[in-house]
Amino acid sequence: MSDALLVLWDIDHTLIDGGGVARRAVEAAFRRATGIPLSWELTYQGRTEIAATTELLRAHDLEPADGLMGSYLELLVAEMRDRAGDLADEGRALPGAREALAALAGLAGVRQSVLTGNLLALAELKLAAFDLTEHLDLRLGAYGEDAYERTDLPAHAFDRAERVLGRRFTGPETVIIGDTVRDVHTAHAVGARAVAVATGLVPAAELAAAGADVVLPDLADTAAVLAAVTGR
Repeated sequence: MSDALLVLWDIDHTLIDGGGVARRAVEAAFRRATGIPLSWELTYQGRTEIAATTELLRAHDLEPADGLMGSYLELLVAEMRDRAGDLADEGRALPGAREALAALAGLAGVRQSVLTGNLLALAELKLAAFDLTEHLDLRLGAYGEDAYERTDLPAHAFDRAERVLGRRFTGPETVIIGDTVRDVHTAHAVGARAVAVATGLVPAAELAAAGADVVLPDLADTAAVLAAVTGR
C-alpha cells in the first residue's frame, strides 16, 4: 500500500451502538411525515438513507416523490436532534473505537473520515454524542444522501478529498471499515482494502465469506486494528 492512506469508517455498529434511540426517531418522523404509524421495520444493514427511506415508504404503499422523502428526512434529523441527550445516555462508543481512531491518527499519511449510510447531519450528531470527531475529517466523507447504492459512495469521498486536500485518493490507497456485507462489497467496488468487524448483526464467518481482507471480532485490540488497516 502507498504511504498515503484514506481510512473510511462506518458508524453504526462499527464505532458506536446507539441503543434504541434511532428507532424511536424513525417512528416519530414517519408518523409526522405521513400521518400513519410505522408498521414495517427495516434492518438498515448498510443501506444508505436514500435507499432505506425509499424501501420504508414503499412498504407502506407510499412513493418517495412529491417531497415526501425530503420531508421525512428533515423530520428524522429534527427528531434525532431532540433525542441527542437520550443517545448519549443510552448509546455508547464501542470498545476500542476511540483508541483505534487515535492510533491511526498517529500514523504518517493517514487521513480518516466516514463512509456511512447516515445523512451528514446524523453522522455529525452521532459521532459528537460519543466524542469521536477529533480524528475524523468529515469534510472528506461520504453520506446517506449522496447515493442510493452504498457502492457509489466512495467516489463522493474521493471527490471531497480532492477538493479539500488537493489530492485524489484511489481504491488501493483506501481502507473501508464496517460491520456489514455491503461495507465489504463497497470496498471491492473500488479496489479498496475491506476490514470487517463482527460487532453488528452479521457473523464473522459471513463477513469472511463476502471477501473481507480481514475480519476482526471488535476494535478492542488496537494493535490488531492497525495491522488490519495497514496490512502490515
